[in-house]
Amino acid sequence: MTHQNLTRILPGLLTAVVALAFAFAIHGTVPALPAMTLAVVLGLLAANLPVTAVWTAGRARPGLDFAGKHLMRGGIVLLGLKVSLSDVLGLGWLALLLIAGVVVASFAGTYGISRLFRLPADTALLIATGFSICGASAIGAMAAVRRISHRNTVLPVALVTLCGTLAIGVLPLLVHPLHLSAEAFGAWTGASVHDVGQVVATAQTAGPAALSLAVVVKLTRVILLAPLVAIAGAEQRIRHRRQAGGRAGRAEGRPPVVPLFVVGFIAMVALRSSGWLSAGWLEAAAGLQDVLLGAALFGLGSAVRIRTLLHTGARALLAALAAWLLIAVLGLAAALLMVP
Repeated sequence: MTHQNLTRILPGLLTAVVALAFAFAIHGTVPALPAMTLAVVLGLLAANLPVTAVWTAGRARPGLDFAGKHLMRGGIVLLGLKVSLSDVLGLGWLALLLIAGVVVASFAGTYGISRLFRLPADTALLIATGFSICGASAIGAMAAVRRISHRNTVLPVALVTLCGTLAIGVLPLLVHPLHLSAEAFGAWTGASVHDVGQVVATAQTAGPAALSLAVVVKLTRVILLAPLVAIAGAEQRIRHRRQAGGRAGRAEGRPPVVPLFVVGFIAMVALRSSGWLSAGWLEAAAGLQDVLLGAALFGLGSAVRIRTLLHTGARALLAALAAWLLIAVLGLAAALLMVP
């Protein structure tokens, strides 16, 4: 990176760091509020308050866009260090099949609902990916492999954050009416809530047994990010080849089947599963991942104009709420089968 480019993005990056410090401070005071969700909310506020809107749309914009794109990819790579294959396999084959079924049905159902509400295909794809896998991280991965414009990820990220936050408030209220055990509630949370931080915030209300199972179920969904993105990349490559008329000379313009950051994610899963890393290294990597993803989410949130969102996103909001309800029902059914 040249000195000129660094100078150009530095104001936005520093803005994201300062905002992230506020997000962590609020999370430390109110642990039920996930820091990643707070990062998006602070980005929304920064984009829409008159005092800060000019700054985020002007001098800080290049750095905030850089964070939303490149720091997001770094965060996705480090997300792999949270996933241990031994923990995942410990769930048993029935649970793994149920979780995979929920992801596939959630993806197909959310995409279908989004198209039913006449959302563009790219928007529907990103919403379906975020809702069915792992929130904003999955949206960033899918946008990269499908070469979807950065600005077109803003609405899906806002929706997945909104619905994930809704789950934090609603799901714990249903434990007693549905007569759920702590383990069943944990499995339901892990199978249906979008972002890892939102899963933790929701499941911890039912105690450590619910939290531990919720995290393992959620991270099992996260593993499915790699094959989903690989399939999307292969489909994009086939489409590109057809558009290029099958000419070999256009090969350098073809999109990769799997982006390097997804390969990095898979490598980190393998490294975590090997048991070579000490608890200290894993803790440090988790902290760095929170910083990268938090800065990226602030950058994405700071691109959302509420007035534009209200004007163009009404159908998207209804589609997202319908998809959220669908995934909650699918996740509950899977949880009751996993934990009778």
